[in-house]
Amino acid sequence: MGLQAPLWRATAVFRFASLAYAAVLLVLNRTNYSHLGWAWGVLAAMTAWTVVTSYAYAQPSRRTRVLLAADLVVTGAALLSSAVVQNAQSTHAGAMPVTATWVAGPVLAWAVTAGPLGGVSAAAALGLCDIALRQRPVSDVYHGTELNGPILLLLAGVGVGYVSRLAAQAERALQRATKIEAASRERERLARGIHDSVLQVLALVQRRGAEAGGEAAEIGRLAGEQEAALRSLIAAGAESSLPSGELDLRTLLTPETSASVSVATPAEPIRLAAEPARELTHAVRAALDNVRRHCREGTMAWVLVEDEGGRVTVTIRDDGQGIPPGRLAEAAADGRLGVSQAICGRVRELGGSASITSTPGGGTEVQLQIPRADQMA
Repeated sequence: MGLQAPLWRATAVFRFASLAYAAVLLVLNRTNYSHLGWAWGVLAAMTAWTVVTSYAYAQPSRRTRVLLAADLVVTGAALLSSAVVQNAQSTHAGAMPVTATWVAGPVLAWAVTAGPLGGVSAAAALGLCDIALRQRPVSDVYHGTELNGPILLLLAGVGVGYVSRLAAQAERALQRATKIEAASRERERLARGIHDSVLQVLALVQRRGAEAGGEAAEIGRLAGEQEAALRSLIAAGAESSLPSGELDLRTLLTPETSASVSVATPAEPIRLAAEPARELTHAVRAALDNVRRHCREGTMAWVLVEDEGGRVTVTIRDDGQGIPPGRLAEAAADGRLGVSQAICGRVRELGGSASITSTPGGGTEVQLQIPRADQMA
């Protein structure tokens, strides 16, 4: 039924309670009416319309603009009928119209459907009808009580509309949380199945390959890398629920984990705009590719991701043979721009900085830093 269902039920209850109040006023203030029979006819029409709208608004598919507009027109007509069924003196003096508080029904319906703006629009339309009913000059309206009713309608429209908007937002958040929980449970179920089958097979292949040696050892090594990557993917959990246009940097970098690459990230999501997150990930992958291409077999690489509030820092370190002095400058001069463009260039375009520290025989360290978008202004 949704979290807005109680608001619709409350609106229906208000309409019927207002009908009873209007009937009581009609009995007590019958001297204010020049056509009492017509007034009872108006009340009967209000009763019929209340039954129709309560039934129609009960189903979301029937809450159309046509119904909302008809509700507003019928209520306005019932309000203006007071000019016919009441004494002119009573109407001019500010007597309660034949509709009494029933006039607020469409305002509540519009507010629940369209929020504060819808409630204010309906309240303004009915408020103008109420002021016109008094048949007093505009200059005198501000000195009497004619504005009390319209102002109350406006406040009701704003208040109920705001509550309805909050209910709609809460319902969407609840649905989203339910979907995430269901996906998380399914992921856990699959993870258990993978752990009991695929991971155990990969671990067995790695162990038997290492024992057999030769070409089997290479197959075992590849199986070990795939096992490490799959375990890392399972441990990473479901992708964080982030606002549209943002990504969690952890979910982009964690799949890089393998037998020769270790990725360490904070426990909390690292929220970045989608484009900077992807570009930083490409730069990290380029650095890891350099380790695979230029370092000896068995070289280990470590990726450390740090969220420092105003900026994000990613450090890639390896235990390879290092970069000889002047090698990067020679590569750039020869047109090989992997480091200068694929890594450093990407980071500079994001407003960040990149530094490369290397010692022959002591490995290489690449540090990439980018500021958050809200810190660049």
